[in-house]
Amino acid sequence: MLLSHYNATLTEAGLDEVGRGCLAGPVVAAAVILPSAYGHPILNDSKQLTRGQREQVRLDIMRDAVAWAVAEVSNEDIDRINILKASFLAMHRAVDALTVRPEHLLVDGNRFVPYPMIPHTCIVKGDAKFLSIAAASVLAKCYRDELMEQLGQEYPHYGWGQNAGYPTPIHRAAIREHGPCRWHRMSFRLV
Repeated sequence: MLLSHYNATLTEAGLDEVGRGCLAGPVVAAAVILPSAYGHPILNDSKQLTRGQREQVRLDIMRDAVAWAVAEVSNEDIDRINILKASFLAMHRAVDALTVRPEHLLVDGNRFVPYPMIPHTCIVKGDAKFLSIAAASVLAKCYRDELMEQLGQEYPHYGWGQNAGYPTPIHRAAIREHGPCRWHRMSFRLV
């Protein structure tokens, strides 16, 4: 069972990112503040939901959340500062974009660069333990998947509509055949 809050006396934002292991495109993070005692019949880690379930849950989150925001860091910035720093930057940008300032951050994972003046707690596999992190997971994944599908229309041979930029055999074979494009992370081992 997913928990609604880590500390019910605080306004908490769940944070998660997607796309760290991709060869192309931005890393995307979301921050979500859910109402106190929020419940949802199927909200879970985005990897545990079908695409159709994610899309429905996404609409519910956008409607029900106290505040939510999605942010990205480009592949060029990933190459410049590295993927870990870019992931933290995307999370910070998502918090920056919230319309309500949280009092505490619940971060999926085991590391985080502290956000100024807001304490945080890192939770390994937090997207399977806390609703606000799961909600952030869903928003970030839906956003990034849509973006990669759009980019895939411009570059169809990479198969981004199916692999979202992850290092699948088809994606790597397309890079060998066609070379990388401007959306690839040149600091990553592409083939």
